Order: sequence, then structure tokens, then C-alpha cells
Amino acid sequence: PFLRIPFPQAMETYGTDKPDLRIDLTLTDATDLLADCGFGPFAGNTVEAVPVSGFTATRKQIDKLCADVEVQAGEKVYWFRLDEKGELVGGISKFLQDKKQQVIDALGLQPGAFVGLTAGKKLTAQKTAGVFIKQVVALAPQHFNKEQYAFCWIVDFPMYEIGEESGELEFCHNPFSMPNGGLEILKKAAAGEVDPLTITAFQYDLVCNGVELSSGAVRNHDPEIMIEAFQLVRLGEDDVKAKFPAMYNAFTYGAPPHAGIAPGVDRMVMLLAGEESIREIIPFPMNKNAQDLMMGAPSFVTDAQLNELNIVCTKLEEE
Repeated sequence: PFLRIPFPQAMETYGTDKPDLRIDLTLTDATDLLADCGFGPFAGNTVEAVPVSGFTATRKQIDKLCADVEVQAGEKVYWFRLDEKGELVGGISKFLQDKKQQVIDALGLQPGAFVGLTAGKKLTAQKTAGVFIKQVVALAPQHFNKEQYAFCWIVDFPMYEIGEESGELEFCHNPFSMPNGGLEILKKAAAGEVDPLTITAFQYDLVCNGVELSSGAVRNHDPEIMIEAFQLVRLGEDDVKAKFPAMYNAFTYGAPPHAGIAPGVDRMVMLLAGEESIREIIPFPMNKNAQDLMMGAPSFVTDAQLNELNIVCTKLEEE
């Protein structure tokens, strides 16, 4: 059977919910070790470290690596090295000299090791470290066993999260998934006995080589459990009936327990073909401007087409 990795463990170990298990690099939480080292960006933040043994890249390559990670992740990555003489050098190493041996022991470093560091809120630091891992293997191919298909299931996704804009509890992924623990866990959360952020959903992703091939969930088919789940995000039974009438009405007739999964066949073909981009296996992919050059789409629509759909253009695009 494929390895099953709970979502929190995937983030803590690989910095992503789409881990590429061909890469043997993992995260180490270095918050207690480095948060008070005197380096400003670490203070009061989660700090993640990714040790890379046998690293021989040049300073120019390291600078490009850090720039590439920042472009992709939107966050900075920091670094230092343990040279062949056993000294901490480069990057932010001057902030670590007072606890040199602690750092070496905690991260299990050997001479020639390179360490990438990220900082921020926990999830941000983890995600940035995940991007770093995928980028750094180009400079450390000994950590990348490329010739294989490495599958895993990612399970136990969080049911709820705190919205970045609202600052309030919101659904994290699919609101119609069955919560692990069913009605009982939701009632405990409503009563303040359980933190809603600890509730997980019966959702699952099939991942291969860092690519999400399929995604699915067990359906929340019980109207009572559905209403309880929505009440935690400030939506009552009347709101659910109004916003999701077809779903709610169907389940009141007694739908049996059911689950499903949506396979990404195009992504499977991409992996089988050994391609890095899905654009390479789609006959007529859209360009960077989201235009389909084969079909000439998008294109202008006629007044008759707009009238048929009851659409009115209230503002014309300037030439």
C-alpha cells in the first residue's frame, strides 16, 4: 500500500502537501534553537531548517537559489555552511557563533553541509522551506533519486482555518466533506470543548513525485452533521437551505454514505511521458495570457449572444 501521511506531518516534514518522496531532504524545526540568536527575521517567528549534506555549490549558485525561492514562495530564505574545517561560514553564520556546537549537534551537521533557513508564521515558514527543498536538489543531485515513481496518500486535511482577510473561522477546503469524529466532534467544538482548528476532514489526495494526481473525500451526507459543520462558520440551517438547496434537499431523502475521487489523467500522462510541465502533453495549451490560439479564444461576442444570456456590458474596454 502507498504511504499515508497526515497533512500536519506532511507540512512539518516536507513543507508541502504534495511531497516529492524521491528527495531525501526534510525540515527540522529550529525555532527553539535559533529564534533568540539575534538575527532580526527569526525573532518571534517559527524557524525551519533544511540541512543539505555534501553541498559543493558556489556562492553565485547559492545567491541564485535564494532569489529563485523568493520569487516562487514570496518569502526570503537564509543560509550558512559548515566548512571542511568545521567552522560556520557564509550567510547568517555570524549570528550563530555563540551556539556553534548546539547548532551542529541539533541539525546533525557534518563538514561540507549547507543549511537553508526560513522564518515567519508556522505555515509560511514550512511552505517556504518546501519550495527551497524542490529548488536545492538541482545543486545537490545526490539527494534526488529521480528514476522512480514515489506515491503517497495525504490524509487528514484540516476542516477549518482562520481566514486571512476575515480573521474568523472558515472552511479550509471542501465544506461538504465528512469531519473525522462526525457529529460528536462538531458539538464539542460548538461547546468550546475542542478547538475547531484541530478538526480534520475525511479528505485524501494521491500524490506522485510531487504532483497531485487525484483528490477526493468522503461526503458529508447527513443533513444534521452538515448543519452543525456550517454553524461553526456562522451559517445557520436557513442559510444552508438558501445557499445550497439542491445539496440539502437531496440529502434529506436519506442518501447513503458515499465517497469519491477526481483523477487528473492529464497529470498521469505528464509523469508517464517524463515531462516537467503539463503544457507539454496538452495538444493546444493556453499561452501565458490564457489565450487558446487554436480556437482563437477568447474572442468578441455578439449582442445576440449577450442578450441570450441576459448579460449587459456596462463599460467598454478602452482602446
